[in-house]
Amino acid sequence: MAIKIDIKTLPSYVKTIISILPGLVIAVVVTLIVILPKNKEIKNLEDKIQVQENEKAKCEAKAEKLPELIAENQRLRKRLNELKEQLPEEKEVSGLLKQVSDLCIGSGLRILLWKPEQKRTHASGIVYEIPVKVELAGSYHNLGYFYSSLTGLSRIVNISDIKLSDPKPGRESAMLKVSFTATTFSAIPEEEIAQQKTEKEAEKKGKKT
Repeated sequence: MAIKIDIKTLPSYVKTIISILPGLVIAVVVTLIVILPKNKEIKNLEDKIQVQENEKAKCEAKAEKLPELIAENQRLRKRLNELKEQLPEEKEVSGLLKQVSDLCIGSGLRILLWKPEQKRTHASGIVYEIPVKVELAGSYHNLGYFYSSLTGLSRIVNISDIKLSDPKPGRESAMLKVSFTATTFSAIPEEEIAQQKTEKEAEKKGKKT
């Protein structure tokens, strides 16, 4: 049985609800289907824009420092070249060690031991250490003259592990024995550095597997 409703007889507040209900339903549907998804999309786009703005700010900061970084790089390269000039090539090491030996003799010291040892890679990984065990005999004056002469060498020679014996009286001055390690350095060729790096990477991969 069909129910007939006469709208004219309905209260005014009911008529108002009925008149706004379709619009309200449409508004809810539009909000759920269109506006909310769009808001999420807008939020995602805003987040992406913020990320890009941050990246842009970082790039601009780096760009401002670029001239400074270029100047620092040039300074370091210049310093590296200066240091390389102080490092003999491996084939030149024997000549450098002969210079040190000649300085010992020229300083009036007597060479008791001159024992080159096996070269080894420095902790930096870019140079070889080439040590020589040395024992000398002479006076304090001769020894001081020898150390002073070493500073005049154009190449790097480090003196370490110095040990002095009790001086013994001599005809002119007290004589003593001194032992130390004289270490010079030789630049490792770039191809060897690259090879060592490749071998280390291969070793790490082997351990992981």
